[in-house]
Amino acid sequence: MPQPLQDLPWRALDREALEFHFNPRVSVPDFARYDQERTGLNEAALAECSPWLDIPYGDHPLHSLDIYPAQPGGGGEEGAVHVFFHGGYWRALDKANFAFIGGALAERGITTVIPNYELCPASTLDEVVASARAAFAWICANIHRYGASRDKISLSGHSAGAHLSAAILSADWSGDPSIPSALTGVLLVSGVFDPSPAMMTSLNDDLRLSREMADRNNMENCTPRLKAPVTLVAGALEPAHWQDMTVRYAEQLRRAGYAQVDMHMLPGCHHFNILDGYLDEHGIMRKAIPGAAGDPS
Repeated sequence: MPQPLQDLPWRALDREALEFHFNPRVSVPDFARYDQERTGLNEAALAECSPWLDIPYGDHPLHSLDIYPAQPGGGGEEGAVHVFFHGGYWRALDKANFAFIGGALAERGITTVIPNYELCPASTLDEVVASARAAFAWICANIHRYGASRDKISLSGHSAGAHLSAAILSADWSGDPSIPSALTGVLLVSGVFDPSPAMMTSLNDDLRLSREMADRNNMENCTPRLKAPVTLVAGALEPAHWQDMTVRYAEQLRRAGYAQVDMHMLPGCHHFNILDGYLDEHGIMRKAIPGAAGDPS
């Protein structure tokens, strides 16, 4: 069972410590430079991969996704798909900021899909989660139109995107025949799996979380169902209480009977530079995406 809220160690932190442990922009003050440094990579991916952009999966203005088609000669399994959900604490950023991931994986012969989703405060966290699940359902139902297979889907997400990926694992998909019975792999990067601590920080000015909404969307309280090998990573330089969310969610997966759950704290990584792992063909993160790693020789 999930650890009772009152027993979680972060409950003893004061407001300043909560901001440090649960607001990554506080623990990494120069966070903005990492997006800026990837601008050239994003532009190159958009120019070289000829992606399909802004494909709608629903009626909301943020219900759209980009598809980076598998490039010939990349070596990936034919028909393989990877779906990446970006972070931003459910309140910020855009799929265009992560084109570099689409480009890197498409070069390996993997069709890569990067959705947008609804954001707080215009939408509630319930609606954010529902929109991410809707994006995933659309991908499963339609990816064959783009030369790929719903039966060869892997999934990843960073920060809030890891939470949304976990929400996809926990959804009841039994009524949707387009959803595969299992995924080929899941990579959860520096995830914020429990929204509860954010309620006690300045982030809640945008998130507007209630106790009930945080509980509904706490992935430690939601049984994962959609099976896959799962790799969880966090940065060894991230605050200890942020790392602990990854540790606790790994245990949740094991309790749910997931047979392959690997967890790593990556040396030299904090919440923002950890995304460079998507570019390292021989690193742990790329190895967790079927077909995406380089030749180990």
